[in-house]
Amino acid sequence: MFSDSRDKVVPLSGYRKDMRFPCISEVRAYWEALRDGRLVPYRSEVDPRGIERALEYAFVLERIAPQVARFRLAGMHLNDLMGMEVRGMPLTSFFTPKGRAEIAALLDAVFTGPRTAELTLSAEAGLGKPAMAAKLLILPLRSDLGDVSRALGCLVAEGPIGRTPRRFDLVESMVSPIMESAPTRPAMPMPATAGFAEPPASFTGVAPQPIRSRGHLRLVVSDD
Repeated sequence: MFSDSRDKVVPLSGYRKDMRFPCISEVRAYWEALRDGRLVPYRSEVDPRGIERALEYAFVLERIAPQVARFRLAGMHLNDLMGMEVRGMPLTSFFTPKGRAEIAALLDAVFTGPRTAELTLSAEAGLGKPAMAAKLLILPLRSDLGDVSRALGCLVAEGPIGRTPRRFDLVESMVSPIMESAPTRPAMPMPATAGFAEPPASFTGVAPQPIRSRGHLRLVVSDD
């Protein structure tokens, strides 16, 4: 659901773009502007209009256990990479088995620090699976209860996707502490239903039907 509060569309001016992965820069700039000096913004403050050009690559994670986070929302680029709907699946499903332990540890650092994480990835190559380079950004968010158990992120892979699912190896990671400072504007009110709203989702282990249509994030109302 889109929030009716126009105050949640924050300006992105003053942030340098990464020319190779501009959507990564856009999501980071939006998150930085949204938190406005605070340690971490609330998930309910996130307005899709603020990252409109990056929606296809954006996602929201929910921490469900130490070192485990699943997709609450995901753009079509992520569905295309897996060849299926990824909502409810763990983030580690995008990685090869040898890299999953390290990704789980990085996730734990993001939520418990809290910290930000920017990862450089390379796709596992094979028959019908051309080489791909990718960037993954994970930025912590507070839930409506105030705990740091959500994350806003962006995953962008370059090149033809080929045969799915595509899984990645970790090439390089940068995990950074978050610095607090004095806010530059008054705190925004938090409506009961705002920003990204989504129903609880669970991954049953049964592969969903392949995605055949393209679009952006599916946004629906829930009580969460």
